[in-house]
Amino acid sequence: MISYQTENVAPPRLPRRLLNKWIRAVAANYGKRVGELAYIFVDDNKILEVNRQYLNHDYFTDIITFDYTQGAVISGDLFISLDTVRSNSIEQGTAYDEELLRVIIHGVLHLCGINDKGPGERQIMEAAENKALAIYKSSTL
Repeated sequence: MISYQTENVAPPRLPRRLLNKWIRAVAANYGKRVGELAYIFVDDNKILEVNRQYLNHDYFTDIITFDYTQGAVISGDLFISLDTVRSNSIEQGTAYDEELLRVIIHGVLHLCGINDKGPGERQIMEAAENKALAIYKSSTL
């Protein structure tokens, strides 16, 4: 089950049925099934609070993924700062909706086992994000 919640922000307009099919399709590309995914859309203050409380990081970020995956079933809580998504879209000159989709699938890719902190991993993650976005844009779900 995939759920969408908000805290301190208005809910983003998302085509949830299409989004859910996309998330499942991307997970399946990695041999995974979707279990319980909770997307929690928040503001910068809340993402900073979560970052400090659970990760001992003192900075804003676009997404924090808590991974509860067991075997081939991905599960997790994904906190997404809509404030940071918006500032990233402006900074990178991308559409807000596309940046939000990129962040939404970024968390799923982490749950599928793709990392982005080590040498060369960021490029692998970006390629996986681009491939997933191409699936979404093709509307062949």
